[in-house]
Amino acid sequence: MTTQSHHDNVEKQFGSQASAYLASAVHASGRDLVRLGERLSAFPQAQVLDLGCGAGHASFVAAQHVAHVTAYDLSGQMLDVVTHAAKDKGLNNISTRQGYAESLPFDDETYDVVISRYSAHHWHDVGQALREIKRVLKPGGIFIIMDIMSPGNPVRDIWLQTVEALRDTSHVRNYSSGEWFAMITEAGLVSRSLVTDRLPLEFSSWIARMRTPDTLSQAIRLYQESASAEVKAYFDLQEEGSFTSDTILAEAQKAG
Repeated sequence: MTTQSHHDNVEKQFGSQASAYLASAVHASGRDLVRLGERLSAFPQAQVLDLGCGAGHASFVAAQHVAHVTAYDLSGQMLDVVTHAAKDKGLNNISTRQGYAESLPFDDETYDVVISRYSAHHWHDVGQALREIKRVLKPGGIFIIMDIMSPGNPVRDIWLQTVEALRDTSHVRNYSSGEWFAMITEAGLVSRSLVTDRLPLEFSSWIARMRTPDTLSQAIRLYQESASAEVKAYFDLQEEGSFTSDTILAEAQKAG
């Protein structure tokens, strides 16, 4: 798939689902958002870029602690949701900008902090996106990534990528912690910290958020039923299809 056709697919997949993501309990809450707020409280004067902001949950947390947040996403409909929700929340220090992760329309050394939550697994070229993040960060600036994480183990990894791709045709890949460390280093950033966690995903709402067609939902259920005992145990796979994924919250820094 070409870069352009992939980006078109991502925008198509998520534009119509913007309101669903604003209301999603998985996206609106979580220990990662609490940790994000605690970390950003150390940067009250910061200019922050939320890369792949979706419905804006990370932007809303950030805006309570920093000077200004640029909410950036490929989907114009998502950005409309962010604009209206920010107004409803009384957050007047959020602006929006539309575009790709791999080509940021910002000057060099614009931001003190770049954050991204539940977006990177859709990026066509993570390495290029990370190089762009490094470019727009000020010297000493930090990057915080939050996403679903691959378990690394080949059997578990294949299972996770398969159910994700069946659910969402714009899915590219969930990366392991080792893959993230390697990509961050290759982009010229320095890894500073890593926190992993577990995220329960309720099957019916997980499917509904993406409006996954019934045929693909049924394919996921058949694939789940055929999983090995090891996979079922690792993902805490439930009878009705709910399961638990690993998450990562990693921080990297641009040399000062």
